[in-house]
Amino acid sequence: MNTNIHISLNHKSYLREPESTELGRRIISESVRLIDELGFENFTFKKLANDIGSTEASIYRYFENKHKLLVYLVSWYWAWLHYTVNFQTQNIAGPRERLGRAIEIITKAGEADDPGVTYIDERILHRVIVAEASKVYHTKEVDAENKDGYFLEMKRFCHYLAQIVLEINPDYRYPHAIISTMLEAAQQQVFYALHLPSLTDIKAEQYNETVIFLKQTVFAAIDSANTNN
Repeated sequence: MNTNIHISLNHKSYLREPESTELGRRIISESVRLIDELGFENFTFKKLANDIGSTEASIYRYFENKHKLLVYLVSWYWAWLHYTVNFQTQNIAGPRERLGRAIEIITKAGEADDPGVTYIDERILHRVIVAEASKVYHTKEVDAENKDGYFLEMKRFCHYLAQIVLEINPDYRYPHAIISTMLEAAQQQVFYALHLPSLTDIKAEQYNETVIFLKQTVFAAIDSANTNN
C-alpha cells in the first residue's frame, strides 16, 4: 500500500483521540516499542513520559490508565488487519481463495511493514499482540468493557471472515467459532513456539508453517460434513 492509512477508533478506551495530535501519535508509537521492550507489567506511564520527553500528566490526558492504552493498541491492530485483509482480497473472486489469503495476511502480520502507517511499526506491534493481547479481555471487567464496545474491532473482523466461511459452505454451523479459534491460534502458536515449544510443532517465527497448519485446520472444519452432535 502506498497511501497513508488513517485508522480511526471511536472508542471509550481513550480520553482524547491520539491520532489527532503529534504528541498522541508519539504516545502510541513509543508505547508499542516500550511495551515490547519491558513487558506490559513493567511498563508505566512514568517510563513512557521519560522516553518521549513529556510528562505523565500529558499521557493521562489521552488515557486513563495503561490497561486502556493496551485496549487501544489491540483494537487498532484488529482494525488495521481488517483493513489490510479487505484491501488485499477485494479483487479475489473465490471465497476459498479470499479466506486462504486472509489467513496468510493474519499469520504473517509479524513480517508486515506497511508504508501507509508512518508512526507505528507493525512488526513490533505484532510482537506486543502475541505477548500481551489476551490481557485485554482476560479480566474481571470484560463484560462491562464489552458493553462499552471495547472489543468491537475484533468482533467485526471475526464476523467479516465468518461471512466468507458461509460463502464457502452455507451449511457450516460454526463460522464464528472457527474464525475466532483461528485468530487466537495465529498468535498463540507463535507464542508457544517462542516460549513453550513443547506445546507446538511449529518452529519459532516460521510463519509459513503456521499458515499451513491454520489452513488445514480451518478448511478441514469447513469442508467436513455437518453433524447433529
